[in-house]
Amino acid sequence: MVLLHGLTATHRYVVMGSKSLQRAGHDVVAYDARGHGASDPAPTPEAYGYEDLAQDLLWVLDQAGMEQAVLAGASMGAHTAIRLALDHPERVAGLVVITPAYDPESWPGNLERWDALSAGLRKGGVDGFVEAYGDEGPEKWRSTLQTVLRQRLSAHEHQAAVADALRAVPRSRPFASRDDLTRIAAPTVVVADRDEPDPGHPLAVGEVYASLIPGARLVVEEEGQSPIAWQGGQLSKVIASVVAEAGLSAA
Repeated sequence: MVLLHGLTATHRYVVMGSKSLQRAGHDVVAYDARGHGASDPAPTPEAYGYEDLAQDLLWVLDQAGMEQAVLAGASMGAHTAIRLALDHPERVAGLVVITPAYDPESWPGNLERWDALSAGLRKGGVDGFVEAYGDEGPEKWRSTLQTVLRQRLSAHEHQAAVADALRAVPRSRPFASRDDLTRIAAPTVVVADRDEPDPGHPLAVGEVYASLIPGARLVVEEEGQSPIAWQGGQLSKVIASVVAEAGLSAA
């Protein structure tokens, strides 16, 4: 399986450092997207679109010798996985679509906010990004969210590249219309968050994905609970269930 992180994150922020998949004998690849973590910046500031990200994923599969894999991606990573499933369905054995946010019917959304986050990071580093992010979400989750943001942003070797990605990714489309989701043939689970802890990844978008991808199952935390996407062990169980459904086995 391949784990794909979200925008401004690194490979650690899919299953949050959990090793339960490896301990169960699964072959797991997790990598930093271009410009993130320890990966090199893109050749140009604009080259962070989903076409670029999907080509990187295809290269990773080839380098790992994986003819097929279950792809588990969060946010940007989820959209990248879907793009590959549409372009190269023969390479995708299953999908775990975690907290999708892209909706073709509301794209491109609030680009001013993304540009402000980019400018905050470029000019003020981690502090500048957190200041630009503001106090989004309920107070109950605010301290946890700001701690995670600081940890994530501090993990990048090329913060200017992440600033470039913050401008380019939201301007890119992983697929053109909602109807494209009906063409996905791989077994799929959609893991969505409720809007209170995670307003940036609307529950309604996850529900749309689950309703349109044939046979997809929707997984959401109970009201008032921490999102499953934030719980590496629980999320790993969901990913393992898709591996089993896809007919793959652990080593």
